[in-house]
Amino acid sequence: MRPNRKKVMEMSQENEQTILLREILKWIKFAGMREVKNTLASALDTEQKRLAYHLSDGARGIVEIAKLAGIGSTSTIFDMWQTWLKFGLGESIPVKGGSRFKRSFDLEDFGIEVPRIKEVKKEEKQVAEPTLPEKTEAKPPQEGSYA
Repeated sequence: MRPNRKKVMEMSQENEQTILLREILKWIKFAGMREVKNTLASALDTEQKRLAYHLSDGARGIVEIAKLAGIGSTSTIFDMWQTWLKFGLGESIPVKGGSRFKRSFDLEDFGIEVPRIKEVKKEEKQVAEPTLPEKTEAKPPQEGSYA
């Protein structure tokens, strides 16, 4: 069975349109790179903000990001997310129980260094383990002693 001539022409036009759209997208991305980098640099003006942005990949929650980025307050993270949304640096995605921010850009793609995650100290209660008294060998009583 041979394909319909009309379908072949439509498929050819779709392929040409797809190629054209990809070319346009490439140039739009190129033209916007400088603006995106400037916006990222001004919005992420501290190591903590850069780390929090980098960690905002949509998989982590606000509490985890606050801990890992060394920002004690989840409300601070929330405020940053709102600012970044306004700047177009990400999107709000639905999750169970609400929504969270998902970044749109990788900082490294723009030559912006991602700070390392500092060790998060767990608050552990240190409980002293009981120690047993040392074993002493029983010695037989010596002559002339009362045992």
